[in-house]
Amino acid sequence: MNSHQIRFDEDLVRRYDRSGPRYTSYPTAVQFSDRFGVNEYRAVAVASNQDPIPRPLSLYVHIPFCSSPCFYCGCTKVITRNHEKAEAYLYRLHREIEMQGDLYDRDRVVEQLHFGGGTPTFLTSLEIERLVEKIGQHFKLSSDEGREYSIELDPRTITTDTLRDLYRIGFNRCSLGIQDFDPAVQEAVNRVQSVPDTLRLIREAREFGFNSVSVDLIYGLPKQSVQGFARTLDTVLSARPNRFAVYAYAHLPQMFKPQKQIKVEDLATPETRLQLLELTIDKLSAAGYIYIGMDHFALPDDELVLAQESGTMYRNFQGYSTRGYCDLVGLGVSSIGKVGDHYIQNLKTLPEYYGAIDRGELPVHRGYTMTRDDVIRRDVIQQIMCYGVLDFDKTGERFGIDFRSYFASELLALEPLVADGLAEFAAPGLRVLPAGRLLLRHLGMAFDAYLASAQAAQQRFSKAI
Repeated sequence: MNSHQIRFDEDLVRRYDRSGPRYTSYPTAVQFSDRFGVNEYRAVAVASNQDPIPRPLSLYVHIPFCSSPCFYCGCTKVITRNHEKAEAYLYRLHREIEMQGDLYDRDRVVEQLHFGGGTPTFLTSLEIERLVEKIGQHFKLSSDEGREYSIELDPRTITTDTLRDLYRIGFNRCSLGIQDFDPAVQEAVNRVQSVPDTLRLIREAREFGFNSVSVDLIYGLPKQSVQGFARTLDTVLSARPNRFAVYAYAHLPQMFKPQKQIKVEDLATPETRLQLLELTIDKLSAAGYIYIGMDHFALPDDELVLAQESGTMYRNFQGYSTRGYCDLVGLGVSSIGKVGDHYIQNLKTLPEYYGAIDRGELPVHRGYTMTRDDVIRRDVIQQIMCYGVLDFDKTGERFGIDFRSYFASELLALEPLVADGLAEFAAPGLRVLPAGRLLLRHLGMAFDAYLASAQAAQQRFSKAI
């Protein structure tokens, strides 16, 4: 990216506050099909070992359990206080690790490991330790200090001893859900969380040796105010986390049942949402954080910033990530992987997942094999979403196409966005302007062959702001 500058243009943001994909994959999960199943995945995985230089691995492990629902959440989760359910899940997860590990050569190092959820620390420290040990028996875990082994934490349930255990087990990065410290907002979303406990957790993570601490915030929640969110931002900034992910709340109660508990009349107005977004940008920028893109901010020496500068950043289903050269293996219910030019998603409910494992089958639900056109378009969209610069000639050379002819209609579709100041046609091709960096997905949408209509986008995807 030539520049990390970002400019908040209220009029522009209002006009482009439309639904569209977040491009955590291309094609998006809408295109995944059950025509891609266990046999297809097995062949893809085995073939990936035959590359002249097999790619390192990134593992994502999904732990779906939460002891109580956060009303805003749209993740795949199981609400329970019965720990025996975790035991039943872990029994199957251990078996899946065995089956998945058999597919990949043991010389392929796991450079990234991420535990997400749900709430991974619904599990005890001993259960997490045994899970990591199981992974290490069937995959080659990295011992390099530069590895990225991360876990999502719920500050409401983490003790000092638990945090120390996680570092001892091998995790060197963590992310904390905060969303908002305002008591009225916390009550409205059923997530009451102590400020001192959260700040203590950040401090102790650093003391124990974690390389990076990231925090999640959400704007647009019920009962949220500009003044209250300003206090939250100031409080979190005082702890100086390495990264911020600041998400726009998407109210989709027809898709996510817990959101039905949120009163529509309590939601932030469109005007307030814009004010919250502008406030976030101003405060984080003034504090020295670099705007990566979409929802992500990071300190200048963070791996995300360095990956963006070195060209190794990419987007996956966790958002922006480093080490785009890795094959991603998803473990656990509903998890999504990417091996070469193929996407794979596991079965999405516990009964289905358990049934497959108990039959001795890989729990593959669906997937997708990219066409040559998909691969080209994915590369183009990644360049826009990750770097803000699209080099027409180099892209054409890389894929053996005449870029301007191949994408003639797409370049024509971009002209109104260029006229509005989101980007400009300039050497080496297309460059995103500071006012367009908040609207990257709209530039990517111009190259999306599967967006049949604006109406379809409205039905399937979240709004930009």
